[in-house]
Amino acid sequence: MDNQVPEAVKRCRWVNLDNPRYVAYHDQEWGKPSHDDRHLFAMLVLESFQAGLSWECILNKRDHFRVAFDDFDYVKIAHYDDAKIAELMSDTGIVRNRRKISATINNAQIFMTIQKEFGSFDAYLWGFAGGKAVVNRDGVVRSTSPLSDAVSSDLQKRGMRFVGSTIIYSYLQAVGVIDDHEPDCVFGKEYNW
Repeated sequence: MDNQVPEAVKRCRWVNLDNPRYVAYHDQEWGKPSHDDRHLFAMLVLESFQAGLSWECILNKRDHFRVAFDDFDYVKIAHYDDAKIAELMSDTGIVRNRRKISATINNAQIFMTIQKEFGSFDAYLWGFAGGKAVVNRDGVVRSTSPLSDAVSSDLQKRGMRFVGSTIIYSYLQAVGVIDDHEPDCVFGKEYNW
């Protein structure tokens, strides 16, 4: 089977078709269920850095974020010190925001606590959805939901920062817990390429 996507397919309207990185993200990642804790953590970091910015801006910097944050190794990140924070604050390839950098370190520590409690972050996160993706094909554009409210509230109670319901809704879409492809988007339908 050829996995190439025909160029003329309909995609979600938010995709910037002039940005190949954005098109690839939409086609290959967004809305696809992820169960890998490293990926789940990476997307949590990136979504929290998106606060107040566009996802396209963060996506365009993702490769540099990956290098700057040690391939999103949450064990290493949990032990970042003042010298590493200073290094990150001088790195023009990422979003240089001290509060978000500090939150990333804090969130890595809590992420590992959740892993210990639930066996994996995957088990914790997908438990909120009963282990199944929430699929929306009604064309309604949402920025929060009762699910994102619940996950956000629990993460905040555990001490995570930059995990408000809007950020978490976007995160849940990114890791496939919520699949919000628009009704006429080819990726919201069952197609075999």
